[in-house]
Amino acid sequence: MSIHAGTFSIVAADPTTGEVGCAVQSKYFAIGAVTPWVRAGVGAVATQAMGVVARNGERALSALAAHGDPAVALEEALADDDDRQLRQLGAVGADGRAAAFTGRDCIEWAGHLVEEGFAVQGNMLASAEVLVGMRSAFVETDSRAPLPERMMAALEAGQAAGGDRRGQQAAALVVEQLGAAERSPERIDRVCDLRVDDHPEPIIELRRLVTLWRRRQAEGQA
Repeated sequence: MSIHAGTFSIVAADPTTGEVGCAVQSKYFAIGAVTPWVRAGVGAVATQAMGVVARNGERALSALAAHGDPAVALEEALADDDDRQLRQLGAVGADGRAAAFTGRDCIEWAGHLVEEGFAVQGNMLASAEVLVGMRSAFVETDSRAPLPERMMAALEAGQAAGGDRRGQQAAALVVEQLGAAERSPERIDRVCDLRVDDHPEPIIELRRLVTLWRRRQAEGQA
């Protein structure tokens, strides 16, 4: 049985800090388990739309690590996918190059916007304004702000513009930073990994978690 997963997401990189990440919201239970794929020093990938084929995320990350070109990485990830026109992916490299793919059979409204440093993509959206709002919020948020904060602002703007036309359920935000393992008691490069699996207002709940995360960061807590 096919899974229809209306979703909007952002993949972004900050080459200055070495941060790479993905943030997503969907009317789909536990979307954070399947859409965000992030690897420090390599980049971030979002995989979504019909079937939410999570393996495409790992394939795209591996190709990105090998070639460094997000467009090539997405092409390789989808090369043997017979249903590629039902898929949607976004990718950004650690150097800020970005790319996205929206299959022609994704459910309307579906599309993407790509600029240096990020890509926003969505399907089953209220309108194209969802991505326009996400793009504006990301670029207008202080570039000195932590990457999780900028991506959170993009999600909030996407929801304010109409979001997933079926409603809300889950959201997630994942960021890694090359070298973060040296500061982490867990010895991993993941600096932010927050998920809301089932909530009537997941973006509001995710904002609460991001606020707690920033507070703990400021206090120097693990």
